Amino acid sequence: MPKKRKNRGRHKGDKGHEQTLHCDNCGKLIPRSKAVRVTIPYSPVPPDLARELEKQGAIIPKYYITRTYCINCAVFFGLIKVRPREERKKRAPLAV
Repeated sequence: MPKKRKNRGRHKGDKGHEQTLHCDNCGKLIPRSKAVRVTIPYSPVPPDLARELEKQGAIIPKYYITRTYCINCAVFFGLIKVRPREERKKRAPLAV
């Protein structure tokens, strides 16, 4: 059966077995090299209240949360795009 991609859709190379992770959206088990990781800032305080508190001089902490998605969920949320066939062969990093 022919291969669709030279690297089989992973960054593993010739390393053998690798760790699996759960997708934070659907719970699917995915290889670590195939996962799409996104780091987003999170504030426990609502934005309108945070603006008022910052005017008064309060410091509102922002926490950074790293989410792990499978390819299906990353495409669904618009984190990565499906590229045309000729663009898939270009060796450029994904724009996240």
